[in-house]
Amino acid sequence: MAEIPYIAAIEQAIHQEMERDEHVLYFGQNIATSENDKFLQAFGSDRVRVTPISETAEIGMAVGAALAGMRPVVELYMAEFMLVAMDQVVNEAPRFRYMSGGQVKVPLVLKAGYGFTAGWAGQHTGSIYAMFTGVPGLKVAVPATAADAKGLMTTAIRDDNPVCFFHHYLLTLEPGEVPEGEHVVPFGEAAVRRSGGDVTIVATGWMVGKALAAAESLASEGIEAEVIDPRTLQPLDTATILTSVEKTGRVVLVDQATRHASFSAVIAAEIADEGFSSLKAPIKQVTSLDATVPYSEPMEAYVLPDEAKIAGAVHQVLGSAPVAA
Repeated sequence: MAEIPYIAAIEQAIHQEMERDEHVLYFGQNIATSENDKFLQAFGSDRVRVTPISETAEIGMAVGAALAGMRPVVELYMAEFMLVAMDQVVNEAPRFRYMSGGQVKVPLVLKAGYGFTAGWAGQHTGSIYAMFTGVPGLKVAVPATAADAKGLMTTAIRDDNPVCFFHHYLLTLEPGEVPEGEHVVPFGEAAVRRSGGDVTIVATGWMVGKALAAAESLASEGIEAEVIDPRTLQPLDTATILTSVEKTGRVVLVDQATRHASFSAVIAAEIADEGFSSLKAPIKQVTSLDATVPYSEPMEAYVLPDEAKIAGAVHQVLGSAPVAA
């Protein structure tokens, strides 16, 4: 194990997979822009390429390369950039394997940052991963730790289906213990980050750290929260979540997306459908407000979830919230 930043763990996975499999390609608008690019130096210009400033073009090329037997990883930087290429992302890449009866594969990774905040204002702060989870054939990974960033990227590159790999930009330099050499984290297996018997907290991405901080604070009050990190949203490990809900009977779901575009709403529906009899209190969601993320830092903090809001939601489901005057 070695402690390295989250972004270095992702790059390590890509580098190792490119060494392992000559079919893995890496390209994007800011990739290989100089001869000093470490990927370009290691793998050459046939496999590492700068693309036009057009998401439609670079994702379209990637879909074509994947159909031809390559395994492209596309660096998109911001999730919002995918919105101008939604036909390629939603209507092309995920469809061909099914429509061909499995005769073709589309092994493609779309790597994109999300939830920038910290003053990035309205058009670069979206947590829009949920809009991709309902597309059959498209997988969605949202790693919360450096180790998972490496392990899930490895799995994404090896998968024969297109994968949206979303990484939170405020985690970019966050250090973590990462296994050296090959590290694979399977899709569809949630991680129980903290055990507890009083309430289940399910959080995604950057919110996992917030949930763990809230859980530590709650522990000082004698409240033991179990914190679950789904790691992948498609496929979703509902079994681990439902097992925890059966144990605790109370659920708080934490998602940086706006309430009505959140993946937490999907998790809430799954719990209501399959685990309703286990619930001792209504499900509580802690999400961003249904508003564009503002540039102003105090207003941004008002809109986004945080530790205090998570702890407050836990008190509500436990029936210990203070009564408003």
